[in-house]
Amino acid sequence: MRSKLNEVIVFEPLFMERVWGGRRLETMLGKRLPSAEKIGEAWELVDRAEAQSVVHNGALKGLTLHELWSRHREEVFGTGLPDAPRFPLLLKLLDAQERLSVQVHPPADCAQRLGGEPKTEMWYLLDSLLGADIYAGLRAGVSREQFQAGLGDGTVGEMVHRIPVKKGDALFIPSGRVHAIGAGNMIFEVQQNSDTTYRVFDWNRHGLDGRPRQLHIEESLESKDFSDTEPGVSVPQGELLVECSFFRVERWDLSAPRRDPGPGFSVWMVIEGEVACAGGRFGPGQFFLMPAALEDRELRPGPGGGSVLRTTIPSSLPASTPR
Repeated sequence: MRSKLNEVIVFEPLFMERVWGGRRLETMLGKRLPSAEKIGEAWELVDRAEAQSVVHNGALKGLTLHELWSRHREEVFGTGLPDAPRFPLLLKLLDAQERLSVQVHPPADCAQRLGGEPKTEMWYLLDSLLGADIYAGLRAGVSREQFQAGLGDGTVGEMVHRIPVKKGDALFIPSGRVHAIGAGNMIFEVQQNSDTTYRVFDWNRHGLDGRPRQLHIEESLESKDFSDTEPGVSVPQGELLVECSFFRVERWDLSAPRRDPGPGFSVWMVIEGEVACAGGRFGPGQFFLMPAALEDRELRPGPGGGSVLRTTIPSSLPASTPR
């Protein structure tokens, strides 16, 4: 198979209808959305039993991400990664036309007991309308008792720390951090391969079926880190936006060709301009995976330059992904 990997791998996105979604994935990024639906998420890279990315192009066309991970791991992803049963990350785009629920994801030390999966994530603001915000962590001085009281009287939204944001900001959301995405944000998200969300408060909103959406009060209280108060946006360290045990995300601004250093694979998303690589040409909102065995690892920007996000997995990643 190694001889066949002479191009980058492109996957078909999966679109998810959400009560808070819109149509900007289509109008801003050119995605072909299902008609007349409020699309909140595009799952660009996913390996789960209920959702699979499928290769769109080339010699591997039609294979799933799980097939690549389980049958062709060394050629596509390289060595030094954990023996996790599934690809350990989920990459997606989010269009928050309305504010999302206040929620929390369980840490590893309680996720299994609660029947869920641990989830740490990061957000990069692709676009943010004037006055848009993010909610993350608690306001200083809010106690567990006050938080519980707020759940009862509907004021818990006032206890979550509000962060004004702008295009280009990045935020780290470790498991246990209460959070919500404000209206008007378009977000690139990298997360652990998990679909567990405990909804704390939904701004008294109804779901697509017209009923109040389910809340997960007890699970949220067990998952919440009550010492986590007033975090800010991530401060870039040069090109590095966020790095943790599960993923590393960088922003590259290209005015001239540049080679991916390897080793192993990398996942790319174009955020501005145009970039060509190994026979493919990509514009804003488009993703591609650079296989470990690919020889042509050079990224070539278009005439006006190009900016990209590069996502990789640290070799120390623990094998704590869903089966």
